Amino acid sequence: MHIEPGLVAPAKVLIANVSALGLLGFYARGLISQPVDLIRTLLAAIFFSVFMQGFHLSVGPSELHFVGAMAMYLTLGFLPTLYGFALGLLLQGLVFDPIDLPHLAVNSLSLILPLLAVHYGLGRRLRDAARGQRISWATILKLDAAYYTGVTLMVGFWLALADVATPVAAWATFAASYLAIVAIEPLVTYGALRLLKRYEDRPLVATCFSVGALRLA
Repeated sequence: MHIEPGLVAPAKVLIANVSALGLLGFYARGLISQPVDLIRTLLAAIFFSVFMQGFHLSVGPSELHFVGAMAMYLTLGFLPTLYGFALGLLLQGLVFDPIDLPHLAVNSLSLILPLLAVHYGLGRRLRDAARGQRISWATILKLDAAYYTGVTLMVGFWLALADVATPVAAWATFAASYLAIVAIEPLVTYGALRLLKRYEDRPLVATCFSVGALRLA
């Protein structure tokens, strides 16, 4: 779901840089106040990079990726996933695709803003013990559908701002390709949650993952 360098004008990229830095700065205190989240952020960046490099396919104006977004969000937490996206894209740019670094903020926002919408709209209540909502495959499917709808809309947003026109049909082909990810990722996520919940009392699992407050159906 990355935007190729050169499509978005430098002035707009600058605005994206300021926006991304401001957003990351806003949540920085929350991350630093929980040292264990720094470990989880590193894990999120590693998992995300492995997922992204493990499967990617050019589709229309962008790429289809296995992101593992809700798997990371539900097993590692909101802030580690948010910062893991940015750190993971930075690591991948430095190691694999230096040409993508100028659009680091653009691509980070494409992942982070949908995560914010999902977290505050649907996800946060899953960790609210008072509500006691259980997580099923259908719950994860709903989260994934909302998240990837946001991602494809963000790609459409950047393409609309691009100096080079992109046919709507090309974007629609790209957006439709994520239906496969929406169908597959919930199975991976639910399986990972089942496994981690089985060992949630182990010190290593309790430190590296954040599944204690989650209840599975």
